[in-house]
Amino acid sequence: MTTSPTANHPWHFHRIGGLDQVSFNTGADLLALENLDQKLWVALSCPIGGLELCEKTLGLIDQDKDGRIRAPELITAIKWADARFKDVGTLLSSSDALKLSSLDEAKPAGKAALASVRTILKSIGKSDADSLTLKEATDTVAFFSATTLNGDGVVIPASTSDEKLQQLINEVVTTTGGTADLSGKIGANATNASDFFAAAQAFLDWTALGTTAAIKPYGDTTAAASAAIAAVRTKVDDYFTRIRLAAFDARAAAALNHAESEFVSLAVKDLTLTTPEIAALPLASVGSSATLPLLEGTNPAWAGALAKLHGTAVTSAFGAEKTSLTEAEWNSLKAAVAAHDAWQAGKAGAIVEALGVDRLKVLVADTELRTALGELIAEDLALAPEFIAINEVEQLIRYQRDFKTLLNNFVNFTEFYSPNHSATFQAGTLFLDSRSTDLCIEVAGPSPLAAMSKVYIAYCDCSRPGGKKMKIAACFTQGDSDYLFVGRNGIFYDRKGQDWDAKITAVVENPISIRQAFWLPYKKFVRAIEDMVAKRAAAAEAASDKRMAAAATKTANVDTAKPSAPAEPKKVDVGAVAAIGVAAGAAISALTLILGYVFGMAAWQYPLVLVGIVLVISGPSMLIAWLKLRQRTLGPILEANGWAINGRVKINVPFGTRLTSVAKMPTGSTRSLDDPYADKDAARRKRLFWLGLIVVVAVGIRVHASYFNDGRYFWQPAPEPVIEAPAAVVPPAA
Repeated sequence: MTTSPTANHPWHFHRIGGLDQVSFNTGADLLALENLDQKLWVALSCPIGGLELCEKTLGLIDQDKDGRIRAPELITAIKWADARFKDVGTLLSSSDALKLSSLDEAKPAGKAALASVRTILKSIGKSDADSLTLKEATDTVAFFSATTLNGDGVVIPASTSDEKLQQLINEVVTTTGGTADLSGKIGANATNASDFFAAAQAFLDWTALGTTAAIKPYGDTTAAASAAIAAVRTKVDDYFTRIRLAAFDARAAAALNHAESEFVSLAVKDLTLTTPEIAALPLASVGSSATLPLLEGTNPAWAGALAKLHGTAVTSAFGAEKTSLTEAEWNSLKAAVAAHDAWQAGKAGAIVEALGVDRLKVLVADTELRTALGELIAEDLALAPEFIAINEVEQLIRYQRDFKTLLNNFVNFTEFYSPNHSATFQAGTLFLDSRSTDLCIEVAGPSPLAAMSKVYIAYCDCSRPGGKKMKIAACFTQGDSDYLFVGRNGIFYDRKGQDWDAKITAVVENPISIRQAFWLPYKKFVRAIEDMVAKRAAAAEAASDKRMAAAATKTANVDTAKPSAPAEPKKVDVGAVAAIGVAAGAAISALTLILGYVFGMAAWQYPLVLVGIVLVISGPSMLIAWLKLRQRTLGPILEANGWAINGRVKINVPFGTRLTSVAKMPTGSTRSLDDPYADKDAARRKRLFWLGLIVVVAVGIRVHASYFNDGRYFWQPAPEPVIEAPAAVVPPAA
């Protein structure tokens, strides 16, 4: 087994965003890409639409034209370019000017490309130029595509000056529909010409067959006779079937002729020969006669059709004096035109019928004209290699300009993590809620898969004047989500600088920052209190309204003749008073116990207690946010949009800070805090709060100090003095 020379290529990787990504610096790196383990590729597939990269270039790489680019197609594109460049590393230049010196004449494809470049430069009057730009190549391809002979095998009337040949091309296009050439004009190719002449010969053969006696038993009146028979075939068959039933049982005749009541219902209507109820009646009265009258005693709705049958088929077969038909005679008429009907149903070459038999005979017989058309098509096809080479020049320049960008957004995500570039999937910037986010991706709509990214996503519908619309998924990675909700409006700027009206239509809730997680419990607490107060206020208002309504009703219904009885005085609920006393005592005891613990601590312990309380409240929220922020990844968002992401494209906190910017005053700005509409009462309350807090702390410190001095708090009683008994005197021993 032969080992590829690039199998042991020394790769260079760089870490960015916590992801090891391969670098592309030389042509050797590109050639070795097919041997790089695809587990190290960041993406393995991406759509060609919705990216900020030329869709025509991506379409050229998409060989199977399924609207997606896969890893094998990327490798094939590199090999295609290597067959033309001296150094395939030219693909990394990102230049839209192709230098002639970069093409390799030693390679057949490179030699052909170089010849095409020189042809193009000569056609635009720049034979001495050493490079060709994409615009020049594109304009030249468009010019050559608009010529009468352009290598696509489709000729148009303008492709020749021969009037007979021009007429033939027009006739081929008119009858077969033709084929569009590179210029967009409709012409004829070899297939169209072959189909045309095959149809012409088939139509002439079919027409010749129609002149035989078997096909035309009544001569030139056969077609009219066949049409007349077809017009009444169903009704005549119905009539003779009714005759058979009446012959089988005479009692059926009355029913087969329809009831008298049906004629009564018709009598009250405005009748015409086209009335459906009349047409549904039998052709003639069903009775003892086994023949069908043709000219007299027939259903008025069918009289004209029967007269035409008599004037064509019956007259041709039996003579004009024949005014009625038996069933056998009717069957003989159908059999006589059966061959004609079959011939008519098998018409061949109908597409050329409009040209007429005489013109078709001339065209089929004129082999020189037919040969001339074939030679003109062959002459056009002979130019195909030249035009293919010219188109390949445009493809080569497009690869040279866009391939590096594609690599850096496919095999690696260098441009996504680069501070100076934006990835191809980044559609623009959304400004909303005093922030701007650059991670905006054009999407078809919300997707459950995107929620797995652990990113806060706001889906927005964007619109521009003229009816243009698009949907984006905007990822917020800095700030908070307090004012991000469905219905908010913002402005979206796409990569071209165009502004779009944006409205949030759906959100995917996830933590945005540790700071948001820190304040989240307190905000929830405040919101809960606000909701509770609002509910209590609403309930109190409803109760007040109810009492006022009751009072108004009572006042309106009061009997002024009778004085109202005095209201009984309310009794004091002793049980309630006792319960309130017990609750107040318990609260005071608890407060005393807490204050005892607080004032019993050393001064250095107070900050630690405060930090501990904060951690108990905010710690769980911050921990959950930290865990989710560590898991933020771009992959699920792109996969919901058709990508196949192979690597874990992380969005850590520092990188997220770059993707979303908050409002900041420019450097050197000044700010005046003299706000004429400031809430001065709120400021006063804030100052009183902090002053009260300082007083409480100071009193606490003073009380704590007195504890150490006296061994007790001021609310505790002083201990009883201890009086020691005098010691007993022991007499000396004798």
